[in-house]
Amino acid sequence: MQPVAERAVVLRLSGSIDALGAGGLGRELGLRLRRADEGGLRLVLDMSGVCRLSSTAVDTLAAHTRHRTAGPVLVTGATPQVRGALTRTPLPGILLFPSLEDALATVCADSPAAVAPAREYGAEETSGELFGLRAKARTSGIIGIAQGILIARYGLPGPAAAFALLRAGSQHHNVPLRVLASAVVTAPPPRTAREWFPGRRHTAPPFGALEFAEAADPRDRRQMLKATVYAAVTLADADAAEIHLSDAVQDEALLMEAHHGLDAAYRDCLALVTGPPAVCARARAAGRPVTVPDVATDPELAGHAVGRAALAAGSRALYATPMVTEDGGCSGVICVHRSEPGAWLAAGEAAALDSLARDLAAWRSWYRRTVVQDALEYLHAHGPAGG
Repeated sequence: MQPVAERAVVLRLSGSIDALGAGGLGRELGLRLRRADEGGLRLVLDMSGVCRLSSTAVDTLAAHTRHRTAGPVLVTGATPQVRGALTRTPLPGILLFPSLEDALATVCADSPAAVAPAREYGAEETSGELFGLRAKARTSGIIGIAQGILIARYGLPGPAAAFALLRAGSQHHNVPLRVLASAVVTAPPPRTAREWFPGRRHTAPPFGALEFAEAADPRDRRQMLKATVYAAVTLADADAAEIHLSDAVQDEALLMEAHHGLDAAYRDCLALVTGPPAVCARARAAGRPVTVPDVATDPELAGHAVGRAALAAGSRALYATPMVTEDGGCSGVICVHRSEPGAWLAAGEAAALDSLARDLAAWRSWYRRTVVQDALEYLHAHGPAGG
């Protein structure tokens, strides 16, 4: 049982839960639900590792949750097959969410009124979101802090109203809830009663940053990161890639926001990076690209949990390049992986990847001062009305 923000516990399920496994599922559910109820916690079922759910297992879930309509069990990460099994029969005691982050955000709202089914999602979206469970748990508290700021600033009646305002701003401008909450916490207070950022100018997205993502909407964060990680794999002739972005709340932290070709164990291990020996942290600290020709013999990675996770994922060589901003800062890191040891990147490939990282940094700066600030203006315009 894993405490999450002192408000929920996460139970991870995996494999194929057939008729024989349904009995064990029932016993485990009964035990965890009793413990959660005794501690006043919510139960979250992470089903991202479940490949098949039998009808007997669904009946078991129904028997243990049908009386919990006031405090339903939150289910995250359901694959299309599992989601189909769960929606074929009415399950009033279960709510489906596309990601653990969305489920925890609802928990942080701390109000039954705020508990509502999450948006519809497909298999492609699910695979890109369901990773970094520990990191999501550590960062979920930022939503609660943002709620407190909104309550105090706009005289809102309580956490449920603050969460509803955050969610409305998130959905209206397609900004992830965690990103918007972080902006509420870190942005300077509104300058006037009518506008948060009076006099600001809207600019077009940087041209260079869009060349690698022609089909992506620059206002859609998920599309841009997904396009970038695929571009990195192509440019570097790599087997896998990941993108870590800096976190405005935790100065030294890097959060994995996109990936391709990396297994769940690696993603969970590298979801939240606070420093070396992770190669992304080394590149950020150095302010320049870092090459690891062989993870197995690297002095910093060999024998470390991060190195073991990389080797288990089939990665032997790594190349990480920082996302350097115009003012010389670093807003994140792109890291590519190769299954064979050796420094494989030619000079032209390395230059193209470094340019891609700079373009992504330019786009992220534009996104923050345009799309995220638009969402903050939405909160400012609707906050007083909500109060």
